[in-house]
Amino acid sequence: MSEITVDMAAQIVPDAPRANIESNLPFVLNALIAPELADTSMILMALATIRAETGSFLPISEFESPFNTSPGGHPFDLYDSRADLGNQGAPDGERFKGRGFIQLTGRANYAFHGVAIGLGQQLIENPDLANLPGIAARLLASFLKTHEERIRAALAAGDLREARRLVNGGSHGLDAFTAAYNTGLALVPDPIAVVRPDRLNT
Repeated sequence: MSEITVDMAAQIVPDAPRANIESNLPFVLNALIAPELADTSMILMALATIRAETGSFLPISEFESPFNTSPGGHPFDLYDSRADLGNQGAPDGERFKGRGFIQLTGRANYAFHGVAIGLGQQLIENPDLANLPGIAARLLASFLKTHEERIRAALAAGDLREARRLVNGGSHGLDAFTAAYNTGLALVPDPIAVVRPDRLNT
């Protein structure tokens, strides 16, 4: 069986400082075990998502951009009243901006996935918890689990654009995602990578 090593992850996410990979890869791999996502395709899905979403292998907060903030508007005002995110008006846009490895966005996602990983309403009360590496990794796994069936179907069909869309909602970061996933496939040819919990630091 194959295992994902720091050296492999450094090639999959080449712009990330090695120290970030060494610190955070165990959190990510551990988080994939319980929801039964610790096989090659879903591990590579997680790592490729991290490359597309943060690049640095570090949980981060979303930056202001024309996609989330209107000219002259307050930060993240374009998110404030988006029903698809479950936001209820200002200051929800900024409060529930993208965070973590998956860039979890919106009150509804913070509520749903916070409960799913056993935090109850803590993410609603303190959204910055989503940037703690252990929590960020579990949120990544929870989000992937929610869309697992369709993600696996897309990956099996070689449709990386669709796999990316299921996480991002569009094709933002598709090139980075595709490069990471394909690099991983070349590094880990074994069809199943079993992660051994005793080999990881928590």
